[in-house]
Amino acid sequence: MEEPADFAAPPGSIALVVVESPAKAKTIGRYLGRGYKVKATVGHIRDLPEKKLGVDIENGFKPEYVTIEGKEKTLAELKSAAKDASEVILATDPDREGEAIAWHVASQLGGGGKKGAGKAGVRTGPPIRRALFHEITKDAVQRAIANAGQIDDRKVDAQQARRVLDRLVGYKASPVLWKTVKKGLSAGRVQTVALRLIVEREREIRAFTPIEYWTIAADLDKDGQRFSAKLHHIDGKKAEIATEADARRIVDEVTAAAADVRRAMNGGASSLTDGIGAFLVTDVKRRERRKNPQAPFTTSTLQQEAAKKLGFGSKRTMRLAQDLYEGVEVGAEGGVGLITYMRTDSTRVSESAATAARDHLRTLFGADYLADEPRLFGDSKAKNTQDAHESVRPTDPARRPELIQRYLSADQFKLYQMIWQRFMASQMAAAVFDTTAVDFDLGTYLFRSTGSVVKFQGFLALYREGHEDGDERALEDEQALPVLQTGEHVPVLAVTPAQHFTEPPPRYSEASLVKELEQLGIGRPSTYASIISTLVDRRYAQLEQRRFTPTSLGDSVEKVMVRQFPDIFNVDFTSEMETELDKVEEGERSWQRVLKDFYSPFSKRLETVDIEGLIAAAHDLSVLAGEKCPECGGRLVPKGGFFGPFLACENHPKKCKHTRPLGRDRKPAEPTNYVCHECGAPMLKRSGRTGEFLGCSRFPKCRGTRSMPTGVHCPKDGGELAARRSKKRGKVFYGCENYPTCDFVAWDKPVPDTCPECGYVGAEAKSTKTRGSYRRCLKCANEWDVALLPEAVAV
Repeated sequence: MEEPADFAAPPGSIALVVVESPAKAKTIGRYLGRGYKVKATVGHIRDLPEKKLGVDIENGFKPEYVTIEGKEKTLAELKSAAKDASEVILATDPDREGEAIAWHVASQLGGGGKKGAGKAGVRTGPPIRRALFHEITKDAVQRAIANAGQIDDRKVDAQQARRVLDRLVGYKASPVLWKTVKKGLSAGRVQTVALRLIVEREREIRAFTPIEYWTIAADLDKDGQRFSAKLHHIDGKKAEIATEADARRIVDEVTAAAADVRRAMNGGASSLTDGIGAFLVTDVKRRERRKNPQAPFTTSTLQQEAAKKLGFGSKRTMRLAQDLYEGVEVGAEGGVGLITYMRTDSTRVSESAATAARDHLRTLFGADYLADEPRLFGDSKAKNTQDAHESVRPTDPARRPELIQRYLSADQFKLYQMIWQRFMASQMAAAVFDTTAVDFDLGTYLFRSTGSVVKFQGFLALYREGHEDGDERALEDEQALPVLQTGEHVPVLAVTPAQHFTEPPPRYSEASLVKELEQLGIGRPSTYASIISTLVDRRYAQLEQRRFTPTSLGDSVEKVMVRQFPDIFNVDFTSEMETELDKVEEGERSWQRVLKDFYSPFSKRLETVDIEGLIAAAHDLSVLAGEKCPECGGRLVPKGGFFGPFLACENHPKKCKHTRPLGRDRKPAEPTNYVCHECGAPMLKRSGRTGEFLGCSRFPKCRGTRSMPTGVHCPKDGGELAARRSKKRGKVFYGCENYPTCDFVAWDKPVPDTCPECGYVGAEAKSTKTRGSYRRCLKCANEWDVALLPEAVAV
């Protein structure tokens, strides 16, 4: 029987459930029924004040919490709902942040644990319990409510220590940046270390000196199946060829040897007439190799795989995963959480989930495709692993992606499908390969051909891992070899030398940066996405062709912070601090002691700031060597002020008043043929914070500006394409000058190359490590290779 529209439960008969998100509140409310009222905090409701430190350093680092601006109404509604509630169940996310939110809510409602109690520790409100939703399904929610316990004060302490620590660093170190680099910059404890990784990688790349080397490959053929063999050994040692002359000499000798082998066959009456000669098979090694499936996703591996396979950034991945966890309307089934909690560093799988997956896989693929026994994964002894939650997996293995695709957005479907396939594949049998290594021994030179063939697909029938440039080739991607026997002669079609150069380490992609942060113990699952987005939002780094490069601003920030605080902004210290926070959560250390141990050396560094030295590190001051004060002839010296670094006369301020801002070195403005669209005056090419742009020559009387044109025209309406930068991610792209009338966009730099297919002058300059440089026509999307250096010369 349905309740009447004006039904009102008597006071004290309804329990209040508090969650973080309105979407989760809607899903959970449907599961719990009319005995519960579900309210959402929409994130944190209390935090440190914005406009002051908010930490009493002398009194045990006591934080001063205030209600976040705009959350007064939310808090008032929670208090009102709690007055008439029989109990309050705090069901915020099951991590440190969620625990802290629960504690803040409890403290405002007058109950909770030792931290959340009212004045003098007296409970003044309704009883408060803490429930943990690791997945949002009806059974899981009801079970969590039934087993609700108390707020974990240790978890709250760990989160509070992190928050205070980050506030101390940001509030105390940022002014150093203001005085030495630029007003308004912010120093982040963890973000600066991530920035340091990006900057140091860029320095490695700039300092790298390529070394030339050559490889030699033979193109072989058996019964129409072509394959290759590489020169593996020279005189029993690893083949190392430094020059083109050596490579061509070896090619000539190998070509002659192949011709000799063919002549020697059957007394010179060989039936092998194709190609330049033949190789004799001298050894064949075959063995069976097995490849096991990867474990289900953790937060880190989810972000890495989504970047590789789907092209999703970390922030986008986590937003979609949050939606899938909190609940999606699935037809008659209603709102249901599709995946388990997405912030986890564990690969652990519950036995019931593994069993359910195996039952469904048996129906889909048969018993032969199942692993011998359920795989539960998980290793609580792994480095930097808390193992507080299960891995990221579907809440119901029977809910196949294609069955619910119509209820999901395109991005939600892609991510859910990847999570479902990865988890299900983890319970499948290993893939089995027949691998073969064939040697062709010519005496001085030994060529080797390797390949593999899938003998049994196993988990590969469902899921294959994503790869990006620089990753090792997977077994399933090896070439397939024909059946060869020792003593057999194989025709040689060509022997080809190829020139190469050693390469520097690649710039970080989102996937490789997340992997590096995890391996080094920097940050935790819930922080990876915010670390990366902060670097881009603050313009410390930018994504170009999906790789991070530091901006000149980011380079200066890193120099100043690392020089002034070398013991704080380094990998070892940051990783150790994460371990210390884990110890706080485990009850092994006091959060005040952790902060005291940090703040003592940090404060000493703050007392010994060398402003002039830091300005010199951040800016090129070599041009000042012979420059004198225009007013008194004194020497110009760098100084730091509230509004940023500046240059002042050495006699300032007593005898001379001359000062001028110390801006970032910019190229002098260059004249162009472009005309200002606002006043008709010529435009100049100028340099700004985000790169080059066109500005009116009458500035500041006219403030007309436009993005830097590329000289390539739009294939839609003929407008010139110009570089732009996305507001959210800071990513460079190229759009038509007639936007918003024309919405054409290119993500790689347009160049005025002519398409050999359609003749259009305009293409995207693209490049990958495996393919090298190539072009894609802006009009017909035809692709063609661009040989920057002669990579191979057929002989």
